[in-house]
Amino acid sequence: MSDKNGKCKVKILPGGPYLVMGGVPLSEKRIVCKRRIYKMEPGRELPQSESYALCRCGKSKNAPFCDGSHQAAGFSGEETASREEYLNRAELIEGPGIDLLDDGRCALARFCHRKDSDAWELTECSDTQENRAEAILAASECPAGRLTARGKDGTLYEPDYEPSIEIIQDPDRSVSAGISIKGGIPIESADSTTYEVRNRVMLCRCGGSRNKPFCDASHIAIEYLDK
Repeated sequence: MSDKNGKCKVKILPGGPYLVMGGVPLSEKRIVCKRRIYKMEPGRELPQSESYALCRCGKSKNAPFCDGSHQAAGFSGEETASREEYLNRAELIEGPGIDLLDDGRCALARFCHRKDSDAWELTECSDTQENRAEAILAASECPAGRLTARGKDGTLYEPDYEPSIEIIQDPDRSVSAGISIKGGIPIESADSTTYEVRNRVMLCRCGGSRNKPFCDASHIAIEYLDK
């Protein structure tokens, strides 16, 4: 995956926010369930800027933007996530018609569920065209990028996203979720190295993840709300 816009970048500041550069479009999205399928709906409008700083400590009173609260909170933000590439890190789950890659980085956004089934069950039953199509949707709509459907010819199925950032709200669980990064935007660590560029990842913004900078659904356990 390459950066579709060479100016886009997310820079993690030591002990501080995510600095977004390159005029990346910013929006808020709400997780909703309709007919037993999870979807994203538009949330409130957010201001746009060529560069902006997003809170990652969970303490800002101006969320999703940083207001300097990380300093008073003594936030360290130490990054603990593996730097190993996705294809080396992910478990391969083989099905009769399609395979599934799963790296375990779950944000509990629930897009892997499709009506009465899920990505894993659909992969196991992927000998029909309908189940293969549903398995691809269940994997590719995972905003954390945990799941990827892979064809028997090695094709990796990915949505065609333009670079964008979405602030996720999860009203069903009465919490504010992570930051969805789409479209191959490079994420530069506080130590100035760059994580593997991927089409879909979810960053932590509650400050509680044990797999920083990525979301591990800690926002649910700590009942994080940004407003």
